[in-house]
Amino acid sequence: MFSHLPSLQLLLLNSNSFTIIRDDAFAGLFHLEYLFIEGNKIETISRNAFRGLRDLTHLSLANNHIKALPRDVFSDLDSLIELDLRGNKFECDCKAKWLYLWLKMTNSTVSDVLCSGPPEYQEKKLNDVTSFDYECTTTDFVVHQTLPYQSVSVDTFNSKNDVYVAIAQPSMENCMVLEWDHIEMNFRSYDNITGQSIVGCKAILIDEQVFVVVAQLFGGSHIYKYDESWTKFVKFQDIEVSRISKPNDIELFQIDDETFFVIADSSKAGLSTVYKWNSKGFYSYQSLHEWFRDTDAEFVDIDGKSHLILSSRSQVPIILQWNKSSKKFVPHGDIPNMEDVLAVKSFRMHNTLYLSLTRFIGDSRVMRWNSKQFVEIQALPSRGAMTLQPFSFKDNHYLALGSDYTFSQIYQWDKEKQLFKKFKEIYVQAPRSFTAVSTDRRDFFFASSFKGKTKIFEHIIVDLSL
Repeated sequence: MFSHLPSLQLLLLNSNSFTIIRDDAFAGLFHLEYLFIEGNKIETISRNAFRGLRDLTHLSLANNHIKALPRDVFSDLDSLIELDLRGNKFECDCKAKWLYLWLKMTNSTVSDVLCSGPPEYQEKKLNDVTSFDYECTTTDFVVHQTLPYQSVSVDTFNSKNDVYVAIAQPSMENCMVLEWDHIEMNFRSYDNITGQSIVGCKAILIDEQVFVVVAQLFGGSHIYKYDESWTKFVKFQDIEVSRISKPNDIELFQIDDETFFVIADSSKAGLSTVYKWNSKGFYSYQSLHEWFRDTDAEFVDIDGKSHLILSSRSQVPIILQWNKSSKKFVPHGDIPNMEDVLAVKSFRMHNTLYLSLTRFIGDSRVMRWNSKQFVEIQALPSRGAMTLQPFSFKDNHYLALGSDYTFSQIYQWDKEKQLFKKFKEIYVQAPRSFTAVSTDRRDFFFASSFKGKTKIFEHIIVDLSL
């Protein structure tokens, strides 16, 4: 359009009816110093509209209908001294974040940029907007890797600066150990512990030794130890079969620098049992109670005291407290009106203790400790749920509710409302556990599947200002 006027220094395009300035609109005007496009109806300016105007010192886009400018639209204007943006209708939302940052950095003199919206910033200056830091990013979960097998539990552990994952695969009769591959940036097979109808694999690290408790429905449960010379896991000891009949959950914990784990037993004949490390192996330390078909055990520190919460198919969850003198767990209370809880998980947000209680029939619950008891703060419809798992990545707190009948639902904590709100649906067939794993400054969570493929999702940060 202007290529035959290469020496032009001043261009006035005022009081016309222009609505758009396209890419390279001023191509060839290498010596242009003054460009005034005032009093038009411009709504859209393309990203490369001012490309090549390296000598431009004065630019006015005053009194148009501009709501937003594309990121870095002024990046070619090396000589810019004055910019006039008055009389437009800027939306001071995330799309304006780049302009807000550019205004703080530029050496050019720029007119005040007044906001037309959103309502809370109307007639304020863009420079005064304070919400960009926290409101212009969101998060998402995207599938990173799909593992071609079923699983029921996933546990993660760190050893010698590497990250590993132990996956219980009942149909393949394996406890598969994966490691993070720093080059390929995915999880690959590392070792395989074979067994019978494995329902849980739990890693225990003691004095740089790595043990894996392998809970089985048949043939007894066993503990394997990583053998440096064989570079694989070898059987270390058996767990007394007489006590554990139908293991449902393994929970690891420490009290006074001593290492314990508890196996929740879900058969009427079984006994949920605590095991303790005695420097040579793990031995049966305390049977918790019988005839209760326990579904889950959760170790919780409540006000500096150690507790176990046992959930059960036949009664409300009971709370056991560690007695320091007898060094045993003793009954301490229960969580009333919560029959048929499949799993209890504890988590902390902003130094406050919470519980999530999973129910297959009826609503699952989120409860908060108020220094005297656990009080309900939220009920989540959860027909067909086998797991309600809390997890956090930095300041983002989530609950994953797995369903056998429909999509699984991820909830995110809303700080203002002090509740979990629906965030994203994911499809996993018959999910049995969700496990957060972080490595190489990346965050993942594993979704085990009893009837389909195990999925690994990556937690990503999305910049809404782009």
